Amino acid sequence: MIVGIPKEIKNNENRVALTPAGAQELVKRGHKVYVQATAGENSGFADSAYTAVGAELLPTIEDVYATAEMIVKVKEPIAPEYKLIRRDQLVFTYFHFASSEALTHAMIDSGAVCCAYETVERADRSLPLLIPMSEVAGRMAAQEGCYFLEKPRGGKGVLLGGVPGVKPAKVFVIGAGVVGTAAARTAAGTGADVTICDISLQRLTYLADVMPKNVKTLMSSEYNIREELRHADLVIGSVLIPGAKAPKLVTRDMLKLMEPGTVMVDVAIDQGGCFETSRPTTHEDPVYYVDGILHYCVANIPGAVPRTSTLALTNATLPYVLQLADKGWQRAARENAELALGLNVVSGKVVYRPVAEAWGLSCEPLSL
Repeated sequence: MIVGIPKEIKNNENRVALTPAGAQELVKRGHKVYVQATAGENSGFADSAYTAVGAELLPTIEDVYATAEMIVKVKEPIAPEYKLIRRDQLVFTYFHFASSEALTHAMIDSGAVCCAYETVERADRSLPLLIPMSEVAGRMAAQEGCYFLEKPRGGKGVLLGGVPGVKPAKVFVIGAGVVGTAAARTAAGTGADVTICDISLQRLTYLADVMPKNVKTLMSSEYNIREELRHADLVIGSVLIPGAKAPKLVTRDMLKLMEPGTVMVDVAIDQGGCFETSRPTTHEDPVYYVDGILHYCVANIPGAVPRTSTLALTNATLPYVLQLADKGWQRAARENAELALGLNVVSGKVVYRPVAEAWGLSCEPLSL
């Protein structure tokens, strides 16, 4: 198969979809790998590292899309890429269709085969291609929240860990999945007073056993969320319903419960956000205020640490990339139910129900 690795063009997206080590594995199996020149540069991988393992360079993104049978990316295609994607081309990347109606319709119109990292799902309901970036995003959420709590950055001027004689900051994490757990653990490591909530008592019981003593667990409800917001210095939203829009758990009226300069980090922004007042931001312009509350809603948080993120992402995606390249998408999906669940839009039809429901579209049965 001919595999193409374009350079990411989303604002400040510095990751690349495949490391030279990943490219080498594809070449060893007889596949052709074309990498856009400088695609790996911002992740620390020079063009020469790819050519050394048998990959070939192409000068432009147009060349990569025109040449490849399978495109492997990091982030969803953005508007300049829509016209480059052609019928029956396989695109394997994060799509987050439920957060963008324009992207959904563009991919329907393209006739491409869209396999989304975020909905590849194991029998135990875990999301193997979301986990590594969720680990990064969770850690970064606490780190960025700490940074923007500083007064010169617009926050209320609170140090997460406090100092002797001064209480630590209160961090409230909504959602106890991979992102929330990583965020809570990182915040706890600074000495912050952390509360994490979720609707799963089983998950909370587990976290109560394994988390540091400065992490408290709380059953998620509107009442409990409102009470925690009154005292929080940093709120981290990390709620996920696979492939679907995130529920709005912090509403506009709740902002008045918080002190000015409180920081809210919405890691669920890729799926529409779990705060009613969230809108996507970029690393270039990451924050804004609503009613005196600082919002950080960067849609590609792991892009800020591309070296770590690229290595972690390729570790997870490469086994699936190899299956798709070796077998073609239809056979690979027939033989691996995890990959079949990754298929969201196929040849002009939406085949993943949460995406169809997000935009009031019909969901067609998947034919393999």
